[in-house]
Formats: sequence, C-alpha cells, structure tokens
Amino acid sequence: MKRLGNWLGFLSLVSSLVLVSMAELPVQAQTAATSEGYGLLKRGWVNDAIAAFQRALRQNPRSVDAQLGLAIAYQRAGQDANAWQAYQQVLELDGNNRTALAAVGVLGGYRPEWQVNGIEALTQLLQLTPNDTSARAQRALLLGYQGRFSESLSDYQILLQTNPKPEVLLGAAQIYSYSGNYTQALALFKRYQATGRSVPEGAVTAYALTLQETGNAAQAIQVLEAQLKPRKSLDAEAIELRAALARAYQANGQLDMALQVLEPLRNQPKAVLPLARALSAIARKTGNTQLYREAITLYQQSLSQTSNPSPGFIIEVADVLSEGSETRSQALSLYQQLIQQQPSNQSLVVKQLIVASQLGKISRTELRQQLQTAVQPLPAGVAERQAIAIAIVRLSPPDPELLSVYQDLLQSGVDVPFLNYRIAQILIQKGDFAAARQALTAYSATAVGSQDIATELLLAEIERRESKLDASAQRYEAILSRNPPASVYQDALFALANIRRSQGRLAELVQVYSGLLAHNPQDARAQIGLINLNYQLKRISDTEAEAQLQQWLSAQSSLEPYPELFSLVGALPPDPKREQLYNDLLALDPNSIAVERRLIQVIARRDPAAARARVDQILVRDRTSIDSYFLQGELAQALGDFQLASDAYQTILKQQPDNVDALSALAGVRFEQKRYSEAEVLYLRVLALRPSDLETRRILADLYLAQDQPLNAFQQLQQIQHLQKTSGTTNTAIAEKAQDIQLNYLRRRGFQPYWERY
Repeated sequence: MKRLGNWLGFLSLVSSLVLVSMAELPVQAQTAATSEGYGLLKRGWVNDAIAAFQRALRQNPRSVDAQLGLAIAYQRAGQDANAWQAYQQVLELDGNNRTALAAVGVLGGYRPEWQVNGIEALTQLLQLTPNDTSARAQRALLLGYQGRFSESLSDYQILLQTNPKPEVLLGAAQIYSYSGNYTQALALFKRYQATGRSVPEGAVTAYALTLQETGNAAQAIQVLEAQLKPRKSLDAEAIELRAALARAYQANGQLDMALQVLEPLRNQPKAVLPLARALSAIARKTGNTQLYREAITLYQQSLSQTSNPSPGFIIEVADVLSEGSETRSQALSLYQQLIQQQPSNQSLVVKQLIVASQLGKISRTELRQQLQTAVQPLPAGVAERQAIAIAIVRLSPPDPELLSVYQDLLQSGVDVPFLNYRIAQILIQKGDFAAARQALTAYSATAVGSQDIATELLLAEIERRESKLDASAQRYEAILSRNPPASVYQDALFALANIRRSQGRLAELVQVYSGLLAHNPQDARAQIGLINLNYQLKRISDTEAEAQLQQWLSAQSSLEPYPELFSLVGALPPDPKREQLYNDLLALDPNSIAVERRLIQVIARRDPAAARARVDQILVRDRTSIDSYFLQGELAQALGDFQLASDAYQTILKQQPDNVDALSALAGVRFEQKRYSEAEVLYLRVLALRPSDLETRRILADLYLAQDQPLNAFQQLQQIQHLQKTSGTTNTAIAEKAQDIQLNYLRRRGFQPYWERY
C-alpha cells in the first residue's frame, strides 16, 4: 500500500494562494476606529491596527467590517489562532463573506484540525464564484491533506485543463504522488520544472517518492541528501527528509544505510509517525517482521495521540494494521468506522471485505459476490477507480472469477501496474500460459515491474506447470542467488522444494526446512513444511502427523494459506474431527483440490447425496478454467465416479494435450479401473515429458506389479535408484521394494536366497 507523505510540505504553497489583498478592504468604514484600523493596516502598523479594530468592536460588536479587519490584522501579525477565531466570527455575521471564506481556506492548511472547516469554507466560496481557480486549488490541497484523494484529484483535473500556475502544478504533483499515481505525478513535476523553477524544500519528499516509485531510487537519494546535508538540527523537515531517504535507500538495495539514516529518529516523540511510515514501507519490501511490528506499535501510538485524526490518516493506519494477522481486527473496526462516515467510498468497502474474509467473518464465495457488487459499475472518476484498483490488488491470491474486474480496471486508465501481475496469476490458474506471459511482459515494461523479482516467481511457476522442471528449478535458484527480500526468498525456496519433491530428491527438502528453522525456529511455514515432508517420507505415522498438526495449529493465532499446510491436511486420511479445519482452509483457498476432496469424503460418509450436491455446486462456479476440471476430476474420483473423472481429465487434454498433471490423473483413474494397459500408455507419456519424475516411475512400478510384470517393475525401481544416485539422494523404501521384487522373483523361479538356506 502506498503511504501518505509529509503534508507539512504543502504549506509552502499557501502564500501564493487566496491571499487577501488591500484592494479587498472595505471602501467605507462604519466607525472612525474601523477606518483608523484599515489605515494603519495600509501603513503596515499591524499591532496598532489590531488595537483600533478591537476599539471598534467594543463600540459595535456586530460590525462585519471591524471584525474582518481584526481577522486580517491578526493574520498579518502571524497570530493564526486569533485570526482563525476572528474569521469564524465574521462568517457568523455574514456567512457569504468571500474574503473570510477565502482566508479560512488558507488557514485550513496551517493545522490538521482546521482542514475540514477550510474545505467547507472553500466549497461555499466556489458555490458563489465557481471560476475561482485559487479557491479550487486551495480546496484540492486541503482535500489532499485529508487523504480524500478522489475529491482532491477531481478539483485538480479541472484546474489542469487550463494553463495552471506553477504552484497548482506542484500541488497536483504531490497529491498524485501520495495517491499512488506516480506516472502522472512525475509528469506534473516535470511540467513544474519546465517553468524554470526547482522543486521547493516542502515538496522534495513527494518528488523523491515519485522518483523512487518510477525506478529512479538513486536520483531520489541524491535529491534528499542534498536537502538533508546542510541541516544541523533535527527539526520537523529534517525528520521527514530522513524518513524519505531511508525509503529511497531501501528501494536502491541499501538496507543497512536505510536503517542507519533512521537511527536518530528513534525515541523522538515528534518523529513517531514519520518513523512508522518509513519502517512499514521498508518492512513491506523486505519482509522483515521485526520492523513491521515496530511500525505497528508506532502507528498505534500515533493514532492514540491524535485527538481528531483525519480520514486519510485513519485509512493509512488501517492499511498497515490489515497486513498483520494480530492487528486485522483493529483494522476492520477502523474501516467500518470510516465507511459509516463515507458510505459511498467503494475502495474502503473493498478493503473492509478483504480483511473480513481474512478474519473468517465472510466466506470466499461471499467475498467474491460482495466485491463484484461493490465495484460494479466502476465509478466515472479516474481517481475513484485508482483507489479501487489499489485496494483490490491486496486480495491474495486473486479470485479467478474476478478476472474481468481486474481487466476492466486496467483498461480504464488507472496507474496500478500490479494489476498486470494479478491478472497473470489468474491466467496461470486457468492454464492460459501464453496470456499470462503477456501480462507479465506488460508488468515488466513498467518502472516498478521492471524491478520486481516476483515476476520471476511467476515465470518459474509457468515453467513448472509446463513440465519444464529443470528450467523452473534453475530460475528459482537464480532468484535465491540474488538475495531477494525474505518473503520472495521463502516463496522461491518452497517452490524449489516442491520441484525437488516431484523429482524424488527428498533429502534436499529436509535440508531446506531444517536450514530455515535453524535460521528462524519460529518460522511457522517451515515448521508445517517439515511435518508435511516427514509424513510424505513415511518417517512419521498418520497418528504422529495428526498429533503434530494439531500441536502446530494450537500455536497459531490465525490460519495462513501456507501450501504445505494444505498439502498435509489433504494428504492425511479424512477425519470428521477436522471438518471445521477443512472449511476454514477452503475459506482461504476455495480451489484447494486436496482439502476439498477430504471434506467431500467426510460429508459422503454421513450423506452421499449432500456430497454429490457439493460437487455440483462447486462445478457451477466455473466450467471454463482448467482448475475447475481438475477439481471436478479429483472430486468425482474421490466419490468413485470414474466416468465423470475421466471426462474431466479428457476435457483438459483436449485443450492441452501435453498437460502432465492431467495425463497423470487420467492414468490414475485407469489404474483404479484396472484398465492397466491404458494406464501404462498414459504413464509412459508422462515420463516422455518428465523423464526424471520419480513418483510416476514408482507408480508405474506398482502398475507393473499389478499386472504381474515383476521384471518391468524392477527396471523402473532401478531407474529410480539411478536417478537418485545421480542427484546424490537415497530412498531406502525404494531399495527395499526392489529387493523384495527380486527375492519374490527368485522364489518363483525355485531359488532360495543364501541367508535363508541355513
């Protein structure tokens, strides 16, 4: 999520917007004291003018001219609080006083608690004078302060249609940057610089953020260091500069420098929020949970210390809290609070629904249905669509049935490159690898996408699904060699582990999980991964695996969609005691065939008709994607409906004749049907595509044994042992099985092993 920036930076614009000129002073004063006050103002004797206006108000407390003069004098004397009160009193006497409305708008930028009133005053002024560009520019600025980006950008879109002043360009550039539209922000900064001006000190942090997010982190560092270097004290501006510089360093791959720059901000009361913003941004990019927890604490502290937080700040806090399982409930409460104030804010509704789903308060199906209702039709304003796009990319994994929503947003002109990444993920699920590659190419063509190593993860996954296991493994190894962020490192490592598992190189997996746990004993994913692996290697029994699973679940504050958890739960025998766990996991990932199969089996034990109805209900969701046919085949097979399972897998093979998973699954159906010769042909096709697939060779050996072909079975097991030896792994179970086949064959031939002869 994009963080809000330094609102103080915008205050440099105020002096050029909506200032009260001497020409606006009343021509005639109601009293001599009032006339004297305006005369003193013209001479620049502000304090004397204040005294004169105060005398006039003692004579006539309801004098608009005297009250207005006093307000102007206070403002010129720098007595902002007194000026604010005085202008409010003017508006009580004359609600349409344009000078007072304009001044309240200007002062609204001085303090956060004045912003809402400033917006209201400027809105009223624009109703009186719709073409007042200064008032519209100031309102856009204040709306930006409040984080009401859609409204702010609507004003800026009007202003930018003409030939705006440089100050308006600068304000718009900053708001576009903080709203996450960095491409447009950069264009506006360039337009501002083309007027011959340099980006002023107050806008440097927004400019640096824009450079950083458009692939120019090194330039952002230069800009920020130039501003920070001459500063000797840690004032408000220096704090903001340090926070921004830390983010730029991290984006440039200099994490140590980033943390070093932030060190002076620690334990500084006035640096709580900037430090929180910097730490959360760095933690998000690096996957550092310790920094994230620190950021959460600082955000909560800042929120509790803010008497009247703006909606934008509350959204910012909620966005950060929503990223942690332990603080999502608080985030949900904040979103719900904001929606009560802004019921038409579609992006807030999207965020609230996603968090509610993560907390298990609504099912994945309900999430999908409510999201579709919340975003359709898409709003006319590009700023509103931008906010929705930023919100919906938070849904992970993306829902395939929302593909059209992602595509519509992307085609609507929003600047959210990550939509391409989500679309690629969905297309991979649907088996459309060519289109997925196109989406990834589009993502990589953007500034942020060109530097996102996660693209390599998806390309490796495509290669894996295309049965190019060696190419996929090499890509994962290349990712690991680049020392990526912790989250990417883990994803790549676990994905590589899955490939090694399919290749039968299980000993390597033990080293992977053991290494992760040695580095971080509390790594929940590595813990469940090791349990899952030990179960697959038959190092622990069903009972032991179930006990360890239950112990692991008891230690978790919330369920996370770890693939290893789904794998273990799907591999263990169906158990009615785990029915709630099945439902909880399917709420996280409705497309988990392994877990869905176990749930169907449990339901079928007590109500076969209900199990069949559930299968039919699942199939109604989407009969077009490859995954749906896999699900249909798996569930039909679990219910013993081999014909339906065959039809499902054959449908996949009509679309993708070399889909190895479908070939293997159909072979498994034929094996269960005892149609051994057909199964053999299919398994051999799998091996032609995946020669090093040890699991298929093991199953083929079992198939040969079922056909009473021990020599063929023995040859397959020998081939497995050869491949294991080549990869430096061993599997005693394979060796023992090969020996049993050999001995049984010898006995059938009338030979007795030498150790049985005595």
